[in-house]
Amino acid sequence: MTRKIIIDTDPGQDDAVAILLALASPELEVLGITAVAGNVPLPLTRKNARIVCELGGRPDTRVFAGCDAPLERPLVTAEYVHGKTGLNGPDLPDPTMALQDRHAVDFIIDTLRTEAPDTVTLCALGPLTNIATAFQRAPDIVDRVSQIVLMGGAYFEVGNVTPTAEFNIYVDPQAADIVFRSGCDLVIMPLDVTHRALVTRPRNEAFRALGTRVGVAVAEMTDFFERFDKEKYGSEGAPLHDPCVIAYLLAPELLSGRRVNVVVETQSELTLGMTVADWWGVTDRSPNALFIGDLDADGFFALLTERLARL
Repeated sequence: MTRKIIIDTDPGQDDAVAILLALASPELEVLGITAVAGNVPLPLTRKNARIVCELGGRPDTRVFAGCDAPLERPLVTAEYVHGKTGLNGPDLPDPTMALQDRHAVDFIIDTLRTEAPDTVTLCALGPLTNIATAFQRAPDIVDRVSQIVLMGGAYFEVGNVTPTAEFNIYVDPQAADIVFRSGCDLVIMPLDVTHRALVTRPRNEAFRALGTRVGVAVAEMTDFFERFDKEKYGSEGAPLHDPCVIAYLLAPELLSGRRVNVVVETQSELTLGMTVADWWGVTDRSPNALFIGDLDADGFFALLTERLARL
């Protein structure tokens, strides 16, 4: 049986790889892709989502533009990682497929109201502005969500945009707070796990060796953004953060974690956007999320390479 998903995203190179993985996987039915401002501003994320759909040979995928700014804060972007387009690396043509004329938030609300309860999974790859806005505007949809699988936060790996905060959560901590408190079934892919999904040279050469447009483009994307991460972390490659979300839907046995309570800091200047995970169960706050902590990296890259080969 296929699993119905909405991909909420701010493409970025790693978002692009996650979208391609989903489009290559018959187990998943992508109902739509909702773009949000994050890695780059909204005019680029809504464009990049369509570029990626066309690269994957799926121009029939519906792409909706969503919120262009966080709920309460000015937008912070990450061109210094992803390049000025968000998809720097490969030379990809502008999209010819149309952007849908409905707002992403309306699409999320309408879809959750019309699909059977507990059948739609939200896959969040960027700041949570669109999803939080939908929950605020239509509280009736919260109970209809099957699961939210999101890339965001960190605990043992601390922060990547401030000393304590991961980028997606930091961009819109108020939105993350709404989603984390919603009562939805949450699965969180923090930096603790995504930093194990490193694109080493042999793994990247495996993408390039596919010899397809997709394989070569993915290799060029990871070539581009790994320069920043290798310099920053001293690691042997760049982490592919967002594909961990899709991999969890396809092969959950590749990942492991712990059901804990996770709350988002929204007040402190020092730790704004920190995901405070009660890993050791030292509070009386009840668990609200499966917080993923480990990954079978070889299995993950084998899955990714095999699926990308289908496009």
